[in-house]
Amino acid sequence: MRPQGRLVVPAHLRRQLGISPGDVLVARAEDGRLVLEPREAIIGRLRARFAALPAGVSLADELIAERREESRAENA
Repeated sequence: MRPQGRLVVPAHLRRQLGISPGDVLVARAEDGRLVLEPREAIIGRLRARFAALPAGVSLADELIAERREESRAENA
């Protein structure tokens, strides 16, 4: 740990993981560990997860419709 809380990833790990200067890493805590992951890896996982959605489907619109239906059911 460097001053001001900066971390240095050793060169051999950067090479092994394909991390280059300027790459954006996302940090998160997981089970008491610090996990650093390239942003592009996260985007790739999300794209794969939602790839099966038919074109023109809006998850936001579906969620809003569900919430409105739940609200109507509660108020009935």
